[in-house]
Amino acid sequence: MPEPIRVLHPITRLIIGGAQENTMLTADYMNHDPAYHGRYQVAIVSGPQTGTEGSLIAEVQQRGIPLMILPQLRREISPAHDVQAIFKLRRLMRHGRYHIVHTHSSKAGVVGRIAARWAGVPLIVHTVHGWSFHDQMSKKALRLYVALEKLGARASQKMIVVSPHDINKGLAQGIGRPKDYVLIRSGIELERFGHPQVLPLTIRQQLGIPGEALVVGSVTRLSPQKAPLDLVEAFALVHQQHAHARLVVVGDGPLRPLVEERINALNLTGRVILTGLRRDVPELMAAFDLFVLTSLWEGLPRVLPQAMATGLPIICTQADGSAEAVMDGENGFLVPRGLPAALAEKAVILLNDAALRQRMGANGRERAPAFSARQMVQDIDTLYQSLHHALK
Repeated sequence: MPEPIRVLHPITRLIIGGAQENTMLTADYMNHDPAYHGRYQVAIVSGPQTGTEGSLIAEVQQRGIPLMILPQLRREISPAHDVQAIFKLRRLMRHGRYHIVHTHSSKAGVVGRIAARWAGVPLIVHTVHGWSFHDQMSKKALRLYVALEKLGARASQKMIVVSPHDINKGLAQGIGRPKDYVLIRSGIELERFGHPQVLPLTIRQQLGIPGEALVVGSVTRLSPQKAPLDLVEAFALVHQQHAHARLVVVGDGPLRPLVEERINALNLTGRVILTGLRRDVPELMAAFDLFVLTSLWEGLPRVLPQAMATGLPIICTQADGSAEAVMDGENGFLVPRGLPAALAEKAVILLNDAALRQRMGANGRERAPAFSARQMVQDIDTLYQSLHHALK
């Protein structure tokens, strides 16, 4: 048997999030799935930070994925820590004699690719889980982040994007060339969704939701990117027409105090349920009647395929890669960012029409297999093999 291909995945932090779950699943499948038996030896190196979003460190370890924690690898820009991280990563990459370094997240993407190039790693790949820059930031910040992304692009052979929109967005800023990009959609463990281990009625009873109530649900971080205050504002408008409706928000984050304050100010206490961090997301989603997401910017939100696999109609903002999952009018509705009234209007349409909810949910379930973790890893394997063979 030929020597296994050694792969290292640097990532800034292992919070509960799309980029992190993508990385974890890729490493898990390539290490343990019979389809890749003996082909790869995959490890992850992460910074120590987690946060209110929750941590995946324990789950990565439970899955038997080799994991190294590098204290100097931090999310915030810090010249002292960043230089130390580059030196530490370079030493780690040389010691591990990695054939491929595959970076994730903006910070690890820059320092990881510089370290890999300096260490002489043969193949360097980066996944863009949504660009570090967006139209909500200042021009000065935009210029800085674009410059850093250009630096990283020059140090890598390929950049994976989870949405075609990110290719256009990168090229518009002069990041790489068209041939530098490859589209591989972020994948989820489809078999976990649409087959709840706990009955939806039981979940609703646990959350204190009356049997006659229709449930608007979201799984999101309570952070500025996800605009949770827009979600609360939209539900306040929905509640005016559907007094028995409930909003269930799964997740946590730094904006939780502001979200709770706004819920109280709008007299929605008891109508909006904040579950905090939960790992039984498939069961919670099965208890929803429709799914909403109010993000201001995104790569490809993994919660959308999860909702599709559950059979839920979706309302989400027109945020970058979201349109990859939601076909407007087919499996849900796309609405402008930052306009809670537009989201509320579509939510009322769906809450008033059970047949439409069922039809859109069925359409979404048909599209969901395109976003499976198995397909994602198969596509990454194809990329790795083509790059590896090109070196011979």
